[in-house]
Amino acid sequence: MPDCENGPKHVAIIMDGNGRWAQMKGKPRLFGHHAGAKRVKEIVRACPDLGVKYLTIFAFSTENWKRTQTEVSGLMSLFRRYITGELKDLVKEGVRVRFIGDRPRLDDKLIKLMDDLECATQDNDTVHLTIALNYGGRDEVARAVKELARDVALGVLDAETVDENALTRYLDTRVLPDPDLVIRTSGEARISNFLLWQSAYSEYEFIDTLWPDFTKDVFADCIGRFGVRDRRFGGVKT
Repeated sequence: MPDCENGPKHVAIIMDGNGRWAQMKGKPRLFGHHAGAKRVKEIVRACPDLGVKYLTIFAFSTENWKRTQTEVSGLMSLFRRYITGELKDLVKEGVRVRFIGDRPRLDDKLIKLMDDLECATQDNDTVHLTIALNYGGRDEVARAVKELARDVALGVLDAETVDENALTRYLDTRVLPDPDLVIRTSGEARISNFLLWQSAYSEYEFIDTLWPDFTKDVFADCIGRFGVRDRRFGGVKT
């Protein structure tokens, strides 16, 4: 078991490799996405034992609309099924759920389910699960700047007071701490437009494990390696 005292309190995960995992087994890509959804449940449940208070997962990006209509429709159906099927357990296990991303492009039924899940879990505090759905880091910053500019134009905000902290208050993640650790599965070594602003000083783990094979033990190994890293945030320790 890793040293939870010195471990990351906020872990963000780019859950990659569902499609490849399925294809390796001769199954359609959606089979892998269903397996990946089941893995989410295990990892959320592992968080308290590993000292992780905040978990943010990348479920669907603003670029994922480029995938085939079959895959996109299947993913949207999976999201609706996940929310409906997991609501009671999430409430019972003390998980607070938030969604980040640009909601208007999503269908009304899914948005209603997202709103209901956020409302049903709003008093929970064991684990804070944030699901990035139709999310893109550049899109988030652009939306934040637009809202900030609107407030400046209305006189709500003085342009001279705009700084990093001011912009942070307009981001989707404004109530969350920045991630300490970002994990990407499947062997790809890129951040894919995920939490660009928030991860400025995050530690990264790029691992070969495909997301459906990402067990609690693999998670614990990532957290253990984080514990021995020297985080200086641009400074020098004396």
